Amino acid sequence: MALPQIKQTATDARLAAMALPDTTGWTGAARDAALARVRAMGLPGRRDEYWKFTRPDSLVQAEVLPAETFDAGDEAPTFGDLDRLKIVFVDGVFDAKASDELALEGVKIERLADAQSRDLHWARDLYGTLEERGQTPVQRPLAALNTAFAGDGILIHVTGKVSKPVHFIYHHRSETSDAMLHHCIKLDEGAELTLLESGPAAARFNAVTEVEIADRARCAHIRTQGRDHQRRTNTHVFARLGEESTFKSFTMTANGMMTRNEVVLELTGDDAVAHVAGAALGDGDFHHDDTVFITHDAVNCESRQVFKKVLRNGATGVFQGKILVKAGAQKTDGYQISQSLLLDGDSQFLAKPELEIYADDVACSHGSTSGAIDETALFYLRSRGVPTAEATDLLTLAFLAEAVEEIDDEVLRDEIVDRLQGWLERRRG
Repeated sequence: MALPQIKQTATDARLAAMALPDTTGWTGAARDAALARVRAMGLPGRRDEYWKFTRPDSLVQAEVLPAETFDAGDEAPTFGDLDRLKIVFVDGVFDAKASDELALEGVKIERLADAQSRDLHWARDLYGTLEERGQTPVQRPLAALNTAFAGDGILIHVTGKVSKPVHFIYHHRSETSDAMLHHCIKLDEGAELTLLESGPAAARFNAVTEVEIADRARCAHIRTQGRDHQRRTNTHVFARLGEESTFKSFTMTANGMMTRNEVVLELTGDDAVAHVAGAALGDGDFHHDDTVFITHDAVNCESRQVFKKVLRNGATGVFQGKILVKAGAQKTDGYQISQSLLLDGDSQFLAKPELEIYADDVACSHGSTSGAIDETALFYLRSRGVPTAEATDLLTLAFLAEAVEEIDDEVLRDEIVDRLQGWLERRRG
């Protein structure tokens, strides 16, 4: 079927402004297939079902809208006190001097730019594979665009229990930077990895992370996005879980003119566990979209989606979440909750929760609510001498707690709470 003319024109203009990386190595076939998908699907428009709440224009157009960089001053870097392996990118370009040596017991780490020219590589069977699977039943053309054009990223093969986290650090230095990174992560049976991400990355950032989790492996993913406000970000996480494996992902977003985080998970092994959570804080011209699709295709699996958004001064929050339970996926336990705290009458929260179930022995639930600060609780705190602004912050942190508690590691959880509290304190009054 031919694309509508407006979508065809936008797609052609975007592709004409881009150049394919080297396709002579093992990524070549995947890049060619991804480019064909982009041409067939077209880039997203407002008429697309899963983009009706979020304008994709700034992510699709050929030119990059400028975004001022942010100077954090003497603020401590995120996760800065942790013993971790640092991998640094500046406007999407790997910074070898600022990064640690890419060597750690139990894991092999390489750059995509260095490895893609080889004829054979373990990532050949992963690069673009989960992204392509994630195109059905919902098309995700910006992820396919990334597979076709991303020139760099990190390839991680985990063979054991990694002793310390791997930390991707993204710096934004150019007001017109347009970064595109593609990461591939493979965990062997019984392996364990904690992956951290932080930073605004670029004026416009398109990221794809594909995670293959073998039987009884565990992967924890914690990231923070911010604080450059004018940035525009679209991220995609695709993960496939084996038997008795675990994947837990948490994202904190503070500021950002437009952010869309997509997570697509497949539970293909019995007794797998997948948790996805997020806490977003927005003020003013802030638009934040979490779009999640979890497929249960095995027996006795558990999934949780917990998303909380705090919005003020006309900010907008979006949640689109789906649980698909395939025939035969008995004993499924699926939980989904999305809530917003509106700190004024000008902000809005748009939600589209979905369940699609083809098995009869399941326990699935979803809920979505919006509301203001609890006046009774606020009065209680004020009556005991707590100033209004501080009382509001305490109640806001309590609202976000369910999402933050999805982080298992207490040290990382405390770091996130400190960041949330700092954002609230800067906006008192």
